[in-house]
Amino acid sequence: MSSPDRIAASGMVTASPADVFRIVTDPAMHVEIDGSGMLQATPDARRLEAPGDSFEMDMDREPLGDVPMGKYKSLNTVTRIIPDALLEWNVGAYDRGPYGHVYGWEITAVGPGETEVTNYCEWTNIPEKARQHFPIVPLAMLEKSVENLAALVSREAHRPG
Repeated sequence: MSSPDRIAASGMVTASPADVFRIVTDPAMHVEIDGSGMLQATPDARRLEAPGDSFEMDMDREPLGDVPMGKYKSLNTVTRIIPDALLEWNVGAYDRGPYGHVYGWEITAVGPGETEVTNYCEWTNIPEKARQHFPIVPLAMLEKSVENLAALVSREAHRPG
């Protein structure tokens, strides 16, 4: 699932693709899903519905232990979205625009109430001189995000009401 420009982690969740999609398209849930510890808050987040939708994320680079950036804000913009199948967004800043890498969730039905999810980072549009810094988030942290999503989906499915 990895290539020179992409890393990905996959796992199974006990839920429909629609249930998974509903969670990953809610930026407020990204903090709970995040396996890196970098995501802190999503001020004024609205459900993502179309390419061009954006959401701000309060970030903290310290959990990665690589670059002493501390706290900052990112501006994330949906690049691709297919209901119940895919959500992808780029990462950028208000003053710089998109940096050139994307994160995403691929969602694939496997059977009734069983779905494969893949969390990925792709950096094909990063300039060559900056590629030595990628992937920013290690594969183990993407794997943790998949585990967190599975636990969250399970918890949501068993919530009363």
